[in-house]
Amino acid sequence: MPLTSPRRSALVDQVIAQLRNQITTGEWPVGSRIPTEPELVELMGVARNTVREAVRALAHNGLLDIRQGSGTYVIATSELAGVMHRRFAGADPRHIAELRSTLESSAARLAAERRTARDLVQLDALLARREEAWSGGDAEPFIAADVALHMAVVAASHNDVLIELYADLGDLVADWLRTDVGTELDPASHLDHARLIEAIRRGDGDAAASEAAGYPFVCLAEEGRAAGFTAAGG
Repeated sequence: MPLTSPRRSALVDQVIAQLRNQITTGEWPVGSRIPTEPELVELMGVARNTVREAVRALAHNGLLDIRQGSGTYVIATSELAGVMHRRFAGADPRHIAELRSTLESSAARLAAERRTARDLVQLDALLARREEAWSGGDAEPFIAADVALHMAVVAASHNDVLIELYADLGDLVADWLRTDVGTELDPASHLDHARLIEAIRRGDGDAAASEAAGYPFVCLAEEGRAAGFTAAGG
């Protein structure tokens, strides 16, 4: 519905809110290109300058990336995720692996203690989806399925703070996985997550934490071997 407020600042705020809603609800997923400026003008019924100002505001907050000659792309789903994306984009890969290991092992331990029957159904479904995506051979669907499974493990922890923090890291996790996986799936680098899910099912917190803690370092070692060196601790 066209926006009708006469105040420019209010219009910009409304457009920002609508654009953010498209991003946070997944209508415009991370990595996608949003509609062009003329399309947004027609869609929202506001002036070009209003749309441009709103897009620039979201780019400044880290949700959008304006690429000259290519378009504007979604790079994060929240302002905090955008800040993290900018802050950690060039971080040491080993430090990233250590952060992932710490968060994911803690979440897996809690999930083994607190998982519900519904959580287990979700984990089984997402594990099957991950394996199906791997069999398909396309990197992007596999990355999406892998991130979804890790998110579900964290969700099964039933720790709201940990869930929100990991959700804000989700876009970065996907970027890290793109680096780990590359553009083509290598059968030699496949990591079976079935043991993790089974440990959670058994309620074995130590085993679940151990499984989850090791995955990021295996990925780091695979990346190092692809670059011609072996990462320590892999």
